[in-house]
Amino acid sequence: MKQGETSPGDDIARTAGAPDSASVLRIEHIRLTSADAAATFSVRRTQGRLRVAGWLFIALFGLVAGKLALATVVDPMRPKLVAQTRRPEPPPATPPSAVPTAPTPAELGLRKARATITDRNGEILAISLPTASVFANPDKMIDANDAAEKLHRVLPQLDTADLRQRLAAGGRKFVYLARHITPRQQIAINDLGIPGIEFEQTERRGFPQGRVAAHVIGGIDVDGHGVAGIEKFFDDRLRADPTPLKLSVDIRVQQVVRDELLRAMTDFNAIGAAGIVLDVRTGEVIGMVSLPDYDANHFGTATNDERLNRATFGRYEPGSTFKLQDAALALDSGTVQIWNGFDATSPIHIGRFTISDFEGKKRWLYLPEILAYSSNIGAARMADAVGGEKQRAWMERMGMLAPLGIELPEVRSPSAPTAANWKEIATMTIGFGHGISVTPLHVVAGTAAIANGGIYYRPTLLVANPDAPPRDGLRVMQQSTSDIMRRLMRLVVSDGFGKTAEVPGYYIGGKTGTAEKPGKHGYSKNARVSAFMSVFPMNAPRYAVYMMLDEPKANASTHGYATAGWVSAPAAGRVIARIGPMLGLLPDVENAATINAQLSIPLQPGRPPGAKPSPGAPVMQSTIPVAASGSPPMRAKPAVAGPAAPAPAVPAIAVPTAIAAR
Repeated sequence: MKQGETSPGDDIARTAGAPDSASVLRIEHIRLTSADAAATFSVRRTQGRLRVAGWLFIALFGLVAGKLALATVVDPMRPKLVAQTRRPEPPPATPPSAVPTAPTPAELGLRKARATITDRNGEILAISLPTASVFANPDKMIDANDAAEKLHRVLPQLDTADLRQRLAAGGRKFVYLARHITPRQQIAINDLGIPGIEFEQTERRGFPQGRVAAHVIGGIDVDGHGVAGIEKFFDDRLRADPTPLKLSVDIRVQQVVRDELLRAMTDFNAIGAAGIVLDVRTGEVIGMVSLPDYDANHFGTATNDERLNRATFGRYEPGSTFKLQDAALALDSGTVQIWNGFDATSPIHIGRFTISDFEGKKRWLYLPEILAYSSNIGAARMADAVGGEKQRAWMERMGMLAPLGIELPEVRSPSAPTAANWKEIATMTIGFGHGISVTPLHVVAGTAAIANGGIYYRPTLLVANPDAPPRDGLRVMQQSTSDIMRRLMRLVVSDGFGKTAEVPGYYIGGKTGTAEKPGKHGYSKNARVSAFMSVFPMNAPRYAVYMMLDEPKANASTHGYATAGWVSAPAAGRVIARIGPMLGLLPDVENAATINAQLSIPLQPGRPPGAKPSPGAPVMQSTIPVAASGSPPMRAKPAVAGPAAPAPAVPAIAVPTAIAAR
C-alpha cells in the first residue's frame, strides 16, 4: 500500500469534500458497567463448579470400577460369602401390638466357638470349625418343585421327593435343609436365587485324632452339646470359656497303647481290651484306651459296645493283680513278715467253693513265692490271717469301694460285699481278686500307691499346672511297706509269671492277673479276663502300665494258654519299650548289676535270728477243711517260719520328693 492510502477496513473520519489526505483514524472508548462484570464472574464460577463436579464423577466412577474389578476378577468369592442372614424367629407368642424384644446373640448366629481340647503337649484333640446351616421358609417360595430340583443338584444327599413335600407344605415358616454345609455349597445355593432360602452361622466339631482318644474325648450331638467323655463332663466350660482345655493325655503314648492293645486283641481273638498309662507321682492319666472303639467324628453311628469305656466303666474281677493289695495289707498291718509262709499243699475247700492254684507248687510257700507263683491258696490264707475287718478298711482306703472321681461321666461303682456280708469266704476270695469287681482304673490307682511310696492320688485327666503346688495325696501305707512291695513286684517279673514283660534297662515290676468270668452257673473255664499290672522303673517308679484282654483265646504261640503271662504281659513290655524314650526315660543297662542288687529279694527269705512271727500269722484262727473227704475240719497250720538265718541285706530305695504326702 502506498503512503497515504488507507485500507478498506480502516475506520476513517474525514470532512465531506475533503481530500483523502485529510482523513484521520477514529478511536471509540467502551465503558464496562457493573452489570457486565457480575455476569462475567457468574460465568467463570459456573465453569469452576462444573470442573469440580466432573472430577467428583470421575472419582466416583473410578471407585465403582475398582469395586467391580475386586468382586469379579480379584476376589469373586468374597461378596457371596457375606450374604449371611440370621435364622428367622418363630412366630411370636405375644400379640402383634406387643413391643418386640431384642434378638439374643444366639438368634443372630453370633455364638461363641466351643473351646479347643488339646493333649498335654498342645496337640489338638478336638476343635470347632466355622460352617453354615441352610434352611427354608416355604411361605416365601414361588415354586417348591423347582426349588427342590435345584437344591438337590447342590446337595445330592437330600431326597428330592421328601424335599419337595416339605417345601410345598403350607403354613410352615421353617424347614431345615442341611447342617454344616461347605462354603462352596453355600455359594452354589446362593447362586440359585431361590426365594426363602437363608443361612445360619454354625460350627462343626472336628476330632483330628479320630479313634486314638475317642473314649477320653467322647463326642457331641447334632446341636453341639457334649454327650460323652470330656466333651460331656466339661460341656458348660467348653461352651463358656474359649481358652483351650489341656488334658494330661499324651497323644503319642495313646497311639502306642492302642497299637499294642489292638495287636494283642487281634492275635488272641479277644472280645475287648483296655490299656492305661498313669503317672504314679501325680495320678495323671497319660494314656487310656478301650477296644473296640469308634471314630469320634462319627459318634452317632457308634454301637453301644464301641462306646463302652472298659477302662473306667467296665467292671471285672481283678484276679491275681489284687494279690499286691493282699500282700501290702498283710505287711503294713504287721500281721505277716517277709519271711513268713503259708501252706499251699492242697486246695482249700470251704462250703461249696474250692480254692486251688494254677500250676501250684503243692508245698509251703514263702510270701515272695506267693506273689511270684501267683498262689491263690497262699493269698487266701494270708488274707484270712489279716481278717475281713482290716481287709475291708484297707479296700476302702485304697478307693476300691467307691466310684473314682476322674473327669468322665462314664464311671462305675465297684461291686463288693456289704460290711455285714464280708465273711470268711469273701475275705479269702478277695485276697486273690475274686468276689469283688472293680474297673481297671481302680486297679491302676491302687497299684500306683503301692509303688510310689504309699501315697494314693485320685486319677485325673487334667494336666498339672507347672506353677501350681503338688497335688494332695493320701498316705495309705508306710514307706517301708512300699519299699518291700517294689522288690516283690520286681521279683514277679524277674523270677515269676511276669517274665514275658521284661525290657532290659527298665526294671519293670508288676503282677499278672487271670480271672475267670462269672456266669449264670458259676465261673467259666473258657471265659477269662487276662491282665498285667506293671510299674517302671522300680528303682524310681514313674509310670504304671496296665494291659487287659477280655476273653482272649490261646493260639499256637502260647502253647494253648490264654493266661495273663502269655497274652497281656508281652503287650505291656512292648508298650514300655516304646513309650519310655517318649517320656524321657532311656533304658539304663550300664548300672544293671547295681540296680538289680538294690531291688533283689530272695524267693525264700531266711528268718533273722531271734525274730518272732507277727501276732496272728503263726496260728490262723479260722478252721478250713484241707481235703474234700468227710474227715472233720482241721485247724489251719501256722505260717511257716523260715530257718534261722541272717536276713538278706535290703538297701533302702530313695523316694522322690515329688510323691511325699502333703
